[in-house]
Amino acid sequence: MPVLVVATGNPGKLQEMQAYLQDLPWELQLKPPELDIEETGTTFLENAALKASQVAKALNQWAIADDSGLAVEALNGAPGLYSARYGTTDQERIERLLTELGNNPNRRAKFICAVAIAKPDGTIAAQVQGDCPGEILPELRGAGGFGYDPIFYVPEYQQTFAEMSAALKHNVSHRGQAFALLLPRLATLPD
Repeated sequence: MPVLVVATGNPGKLQEMQAYLQDLPWELQLKPPELDIEETGTTFLENAALKASQVAKALNQWAIADDSGLAVEALNGAPGLYSARYGTTDQERIERLLTELGNNPNRRAKFICAVAIAKPDGTIAAQVQGDCPGEILPELRGAGGFGYDPIFYVPEYQQTFAEMSAALKHNVSHRGQAFALLLPRLATLPD
């Protein structure tokens, strides 16, 4: 079974990707912890491709990477690439976002997820971007999920990500959309 290195040191991210890729004949492995890739791209796609390419070249194996975040329209796309660094805890990130958004009536936002797969020589074999449109609520709703999930409301389902079942979020989220686009391409990649 061919190996696909997940360009992260986060075991939770590995499990998440395994759930999306469970029907494919790849063995997913975490990248070595000493292999640290700096995210210097200016878009989610650039960062995903950068991480996948550098890990693939360093290990001479196929690699997959993602980059994701929240883009709020009234904040000119912030926090965007800095979603994870918008504060030191989920609570701080949410408080900062809600403070900056204030009473602005434009609550439109979207979660974005870019995924890239690199060949062992570092060339990108496939890359996709999925997104999930929604709105930012002024207060938290739901106990599930993580990060911005309690304030990210999806009108189509009348729930925040934190209120959704894991199965529903798996399918409708930005990550779910990205992997839905990626799976047909991944199934055709050579061993």
